[in-house]
Formats: sequence, C-alpha cells, structure tokens
Amino acid sequence: MNLNFLTKNIAVAVLFPVAMLTLFLSIYTVKEGHVGIVKRFSKAIDQVDPGLHLKVPFVDSVEVIEVRQRKNSEELSAATANQLPVTATVSINWTVDKSSAMDLFIRYGGLDQFENRILDPKLRSSAKAAISRFSASEIIRNRQSAVGEIMKEMTNSLEGFPLTVNSPQIENIGLPDTYLEAVQEKERARENAEREKHKLEQQRLIALQAVNSAEANAEAKRLEADAEAYRVITEATAEADAIRLVNEQLSRSPLYVDLVRAKRWDGVLPQTALGESVGVFLPIPQQKK
Repeated sequence: MNLNFLTKNIAVAVLFPVAMLTLFLSIYTVKEGHVGIVKRFSKAIDQVDPGLHLKVPFVDSVEVIEVRQRKNSEELSAATANQLPVTATVSINWTVDKSSAMDLFIRYGGLDQFENRILDPKLRSSAKAAISRFSASEIIRNRQSAVGEIMKEMTNSLEGFPLTVNSPQIENIGLPDTYLEAVQEKERARENAEREKHKLEQQRLIALQAVNSAEANAEAKRLEADAEAYRVITEATAEADAIRLVNEQLSRSPLYVDLVRAKRWDGVLPQTALGESVGVFLPIPQQKK
C-alpha cells in the first residue's frame, strides 16, 4: 500500500503541474481593436474576435492583427508641373477590413510586411504623381487639391486590397530657397499693388465726395436763386395788382385818395399850418380838454 500511495503521489505531483501548464498554454486573449489569426503548424486555420479563447497547446499559435485605424508617413522627393524639385512628408490613414484580416495575413504575412511591400511604395508613387500635376505656387495656395489627387491615386492603386484608406495629408513641403525668395518678392509686390490700389480707391472716394459736395452746393444755390426770383416775381405781381386796383378805384371815384388818407390818419391834428401869402409855418395852439 505504501508503494501504491507513493506512486499516486508522484503521479499527482508530476501530472498536476503539467495539467496546469497545459491549461495555461491553452488560454489566450485578443485585445479590443484587434483580431487573432490562429495558426496550426504554421498554417492559418481560423480568425477570432477580441476576448478570451482556447487553443491546442504546443500545436496552435496566434498572430494578432490590428483592425483599428493606422497612420503611415513617407518622406519623398518629387517634381512639380513646372519641374521644380520639392521634398514633402505625406501621410495617410488606413484600416484593415476586419472580415478580410485573415486573407491579408495569408497573402502578405502581417501588417508590417504589407506596409513595407505594398502600402508605402504605393503612397510614394501616388504622392509623386499627384504633385507632378500642380505647379509649386498651386500647391502652396491650394494644397487640398493636391491632397485630393493623392486620395484618388491611392484609391485606384489599392483597389481590390482588403483595406480602406482615408485622410491623406501633405504635412510638409520643402522648396528651393531661390523659389521661396522669388515667391516672397512676388508677394511683396502684390501687397504693394494692393496698397496702391487702396490709396487710389481712397482718393477716388474723396474726389467723389468733393464732386457730390459741389453738386449739392450748386443745387442749394440754384434753389436759393429760384426762391429769390420767385419772391421778386411775387412781390412785383402783388405791387402791380395793388397799383391796378388803386387806378381802378381812382377811375371810379376821385375821393378814393381822401379815403386812403383817412384810413392812414392816426387821429393827431397837425401842429403847424401855412398862412396865406406867407412862406413860413405858423404854430397852431392845441385846445385844452
């Protein structure tokens, strides 16, 4: 019995660690944003989602493929449409299609190999092709047009591959110093021209204001002259009408003059009178009331 008990204890002592090790090697996890490619004797046999999984220990292995958005950048030398050499840093975001991650692994061996063999060379060639369609000044003024051409080139060149590309960017553009100096000189000339144009516009506005002011003054004087002429004509017409009425009254009654005098008399008697045959004025005493 003692031998059997000892044998059992030895078996348990040996098998328990082996079982625990086997269990430990059978369990694995896949992080969120990734998928697992299960390989059996180096052959891909299954694709698993994030979470806890089991595998055959010592037989199966797992390669993890990221299916979140990634970013690749390339520094390159290119030529513009006017044959000006430029250097640029171009980047693009891309995402592996989750359902096709296993196919990408089988065909290219993983993300690093896919980037080195497929994505980076196509990004360089697409960026060079896009930049060559624009002059240096066009790229500086409207970089997004060149970015759109890069996107179009990348979409066409990666058609059929198990991924999606988006948001290309030209992050940095290096131009020759001589060209930059010429651009700066041209920009200064443009700014000076704009400044002179602004001055001329200001002068035009000032001159226009002076013309408007002169026209307004002339119009005011014309209206004033018209008003004066109207007043003179009105007064002359009224005076002529008055004379005509007086003449009509005189022709009707010689006593009209006496009536006018009576209306204008203020009720005060004259204090002097002219004597007969005497060329002097004599005072007339007033009667006391």
